[in-house]
Amino acid sequence: MLLTSPDYYAFLAIVFFAFWILRAKPLPTLILIAAANLFFYARWSPAYLILIPAASTIDYLLARQIAASANPTFRRAAIILSILLNLGLIVLCRYATIPNIALYLTLSFYAFQALTYTIDIYRRDSKPAPNYLTYFASVTFFPTIIAGPITRVSSLISQWKWKGTTLSPEEGSRALFLIGLGLAKKFLIADYLGNNLINRVFDLPTLYSGGDVLIAVYAYAFQLYYDFSGYTDIALGSALLLGIRLPPNFNTPYLASNLSDFWKRWHISFSKWLTEYLFFSLPGKRTRWMPYLGLIITMALGGIWHGAGWTFLIWGLLHGTGLAIYRLWSTTFKNQPGRLARIASTLLTFHFVLLGWVFFRSANVDTALNILRQITSFLYTKYTVDNTTPAFLFVLALAILAHFIPQSWFKAGTETFAKTPALIQAAALALLVVGIRHVAATGAAPFIYSKF
Repeated sequence: MLLTSPDYYAFLAIVFFAFWILRAKPLPTLILIAAANLFFYARWSPAYLILIPAASTIDYLLARQIAASANPTFRRAAIILSILLNLGLIVLCRYATIPNIALYLTLSFYAFQALTYTIDIYRRDSKPAPNYLTYFASVTFFPTIIAGPITRVSSLISQWKWKGTTLSPEEGSRALFLIGLGLAKKFLIADYLGNNLINRVFDLPTLYSGGDVLIAVYAYAFQLYYDFSGYTDIALGSALLLGIRLPPNFNTPYLASNLSDFWKRWHISFSKWLTEYLFFSLPGKRTRWMPYLGLIITMALGGIWHGAGWTFLIWGLLHGTGLAIYRLWSTTFKNQPGRLARIASTLLTFHFVLLGWVFFRSANVDTALNILRQITSFLYTKYTVDNTTPAFLFVLALAILAHFIPQSWFKAGTETFAKTPALIQAAALALLVVGIRHVAATGAAPFIYSKF
């Protein structure tokens, strides 16, 4: 059940009304959320009705034993078992072939979310959930499962409050605004850019001119951003309708002035997870060179998580090496850059990220190299653009401009929408639906990050 499908919004509406009717009663409310989570999984595959409860039950019991035990050996063995369980779940869903069973979700985001619970308890950073139902409703929370944002389970548990809690009109309007914004990003920008040039160029780059390929590479950076941030907006809005606040996942990433800054702006919950649960767990960080090597190892593993291919490994190594070089540079030269240097640094960072996206998107290394060859071909041949339409350039320009809208403007727009009468809000959402039906007549493509 895609978050762009009519089925999802019918499901969300039913859960929304039932949730607020039952809100003052803890047990029925938790049962509702748990049942909704399982229904959401079952729509992808009935196999998840076995996998998810089994994995969550084991993690819940392990966490309770870890919290109660003072034996370091036992606690270490239990947390290793939890890690292996969740990594095994990812491998099973992504690579195993099971007769007559299709596992469409890799459960990566579920596994990362589940590990925040057991690792936090192992580190004594949080306490076990008061009961299994509270834990299960939190760790399987349906808005976060396809592509995050990865949310600490302890944070979700703390938000289940039963008395005196209501959804204010402002929060409800903000939730609808986020959902509408996410749909617009997905249908009107990401899918349009993908269907009208990017997919064809990355499939067969040698058939296109250097100019077309270069434009497609720039466009892919924004397609990926609007696709992924669009999903995040829908997830945040869906959760907010149930009174749950999820962490932000994007903050104008292409305005980053260095690679470290980029990872504080792009897929924020994933980069935090890598830092807090992988990088800080590596041994030998107090040695001189281990922090630099740790960055490379962390990002290489982050690349491999996206897929068992050389392209993802190269992407991870590029970012890991870049982060290590920036760390060395920033510790050696501590002067603050001037305005011109900051602009140059921002442009350099963006194009470094762009180089990484070529490998990230390409089916294999040969395709990535062909794309780079086609781009450089305009240096010694006539620069031509044969397959890029004015409509495509208009949408791309709109995407670029919208990305750089100041956060204060976005906040003001959200507040303005929240304050408008309900009829105007409904009219705006209806116009959005009409626009989507006009532009995206063939339906939505799956979210890019849903395959990870």
